[in-house]
Amino acid sequence: MKRYRNATQWGVYNIGVEEGRIVDVRGVEEDPEPSDIGNVLLDGIQHGARIKRPAIRKGWLESSDRQRHRRGSDEFCDVPWDEALEMAANELRRVADEHGNTSIFGGSYGWASAGRFHHAQSQLHRFLNLMGGCTRAMNSYSTAAAQVILPHVIAPWPQMELQQTTLQNMIDHTQLFVAFGGLPKRNAQVAYGGVTEHRTALDFDRAHKAGTEFVSISPMANDTESSLGASWLAPVPGTDVALMLGLAYVLETQNLSDASFLDSHCVGYSKVKDYLLGRADGIAKTPQWASSICGVAAEGIEALARKMAGRRTFFAAAWSLQRGDHGEQPYWMLATLAAMLGQVGLPGGGFGFGYSAEAFVGTDYKRFNWATFPKGRNPTGFAIPVARITDMLLNPGQDVQYDGRGITYPTIKAIYWAGGNPFHHHQDLNRLVTAWRKPDTVIVNEPWWTPIAQWADIVFPATTSLERNDICASSHDPYAHFMQQAIEPQHEARSDHEIFAGLAAVLGFEDAFTESKNEREWIQDIWQRSQVIAQKQGFELPSFERWESEGVYRLPDEPRVRDWLADFREDPVRFPLATPSGKLELYSQTVASFGYTDCPGQAVWITPLEWLELDRDVFPLHLLSPQPKHRLHSQFDHSAHSQASKIQGHEVITMHPNAAAERGLKAGDVVRVFNTRGECLAGLALDARMRRDTVSLPTGAWFKPCPLTGIELNGNPNVLTRDKGTSQLAQGPSAQTCLVQVEKYHAEGLEASGSTVKETSPTP
Repeated sequence: MKRYRNATQWGVYNIGVEEGRIVDVRGVEEDPEPSDIGNVLLDGIQHGARIKRPAIRKGWLESSDRQRHRRGSDEFCDVPWDEALEMAANELRRVADEHGNTSIFGGSYGWASAGRFHHAQSQLHRFLNLMGGCTRAMNSYSTAAAQVILPHVIAPWPQMELQQTTLQNMIDHTQLFVAFGGLPKRNAQVAYGGVTEHRTALDFDRAHKAGTEFVSISPMANDTESSLGASWLAPVPGTDVALMLGLAYVLETQNLSDASFLDSHCVGYSKVKDYLLGRADGIAKTPQWASSICGVAAEGIEALARKMAGRRTFFAAAWSLQRGDHGEQPYWMLATLAAMLGQVGLPGGGFGFGYSAEAFVGTDYKRFNWATFPKGRNPTGFAIPVARITDMLLNPGQDVQYDGRGITYPTIKAIYWAGGNPFHHHQDLNRLVTAWRKPDTVIVNEPWWTPIAQWADIVFPATTSLERNDICASSHDPYAHFMQQAIEPQHEARSDHEIFAGLAAVLGFEDAFTESKNEREWIQDIWQRSQVIAQKQGFELPSFERWESEGVYRLPDEPRVRDWLADFREDPVRFPLATPSGKLELYSQTVASFGYTDCPGQAVWITPLEWLELDRDVFPLHLLSPQPKHRLHSQFDHSAHSQASKIQGHEVITMHPNAAAERGLKAGDVVRVFNTRGECLAGLALDARMRRDTVSLPTGAWFKPCPLTGIELNGNPNVLTRDKGTSQLAQGPSAQTCLVQVEKYHAEGLEASGSTVKETSPTP
């Protein structure tokens, strides 16, 4: 057996190969706690669901009107590579010539590979940019609301991600850690661009042993590991802002806030104070008021506020909080609450976002910006918020607001998707299905017959990271790995770079796209440009040949020992924030000037459009759709490792035992989960450590609607979630704003599959 080092978004592994087959997957010695998601590689790469050769949808090929209504249910025809490339290239040229380049949507998502060269989004955008540009997406499904609101309040999002207070500082100094949304270990298995050392859970355990007290504020107790001994407060989902306001009221009215810090380092607190005390709207934000909304006892709110004021306290908010209706508000209010306590910039105090959301948040590694595969400039300069794809396809010409400016949706005639799966990420998938049939053509690069491939017109079989060489090196990880090709490309698969080079050749700009470099030369180019960056920072990277031979390089140790915002705290004049005032903007005149009623100039409680107090009689359960622990997003859902986590082939929904008993349900049942937007099947698990009115169904099951009934068979929660922007400010996804009902499912008459490639379909 020969071993190869290869990197994924959930860890670095030594891949054992015998006779061209993957037979063993082991974490590398540098990783103290390898993720078992690596097991998806054992059968997931060389699976029957692989796309064997280029394929064209029959209706698109045979009819002048493209038979768009058959997209997602049609059969495919295999065609030779040269014919497929010519058809796709000619169609892209036609659309650009007849409708302009903004009519081409370059869809991608950056999780396809941990490699820097074979980065699907970069490859796609470089190709389309050289062709004249496209419409693209901006921000992310994970953090869209945060990415837009936080620059107005504190700092740009990249700084927030990479420069937050380290877990080591918390271990040394934090006495009380208040986690809104919990600290789910499952999320810390992954990191975009790759992760070598899984340390997050170990570091939190160290903090607990050092004496840090944890408070987990989440509808589900298992959002924080039991080993941390956390106190648990279980608010009604989506009401964290009300709870925070109740805490803030106590700080203000019991003289527990830091008036000096608020005056010297913040702007707008007077307006916050007026709102807290009810001078602005006639409603004092007392613990009793907060309790009436969030369901946490008023006495508990007051006790927590007083405890916060008496300890070195750190506030954290999970990414899930901002993925709800008015998702900008909890992040803004968390910053406000921390500012009132006055510990921002002190060792182990202050606030942060996304601890345990990805493996790198809070690490103390040296930050180094490695060179990347160059995408070039998009000549159109046009982008839409990432979560508004369906709106764009359904409403060409519509004007929408985004961060203080207007955006007019273009008319999309062609979609090119490489990397990612919108039938996983997007909300209200039945609405997306309608929208997805609007463009003339959908082109996809994919290794497997995933939903995005089955909903395409032209499908190119793409290689996986184990079928090519690459470089894994990210700004949040201290290691650079030479990703070794472990197996030959399966069937007729080609890398994204080869596919786009082939298209560029048909269109006449192959040399511009490839720069006459092969795979190894591009990897060498990225390394050599990184060497120049390193020299400017005072250290040397090894030669390319040495790094390639050794397979791994670790950056010099340069731990970040200071707390985030420490400089700002010491001297806000010399070290101002990147806000208009240079200070923490608890009230933003800029945001206020936009005139958005759904996102005013300060953090406020705004009733969600859909929540338990509104529709409890019809849909009495609030659905949470967290990340799964057994895969990344929807990747490798076809693998044995992912399938083993399911119940009777369906994704698992977790419910309180009492709520199940009321419905005559027991663990292991197949249930129907439904609302007015859609319905899906799921396998039932029970957990008493959650709110009785809350259920949890992880994302990522491959979208498979029954062709006869329309019910989604695998358990994809996004047939249920609401496709609404968080607000006019960020237009982010609001998946966590969703009500459902659950009932026992009786399988009589169930048709097994809507797949067009039944012999390769991952589930029955």
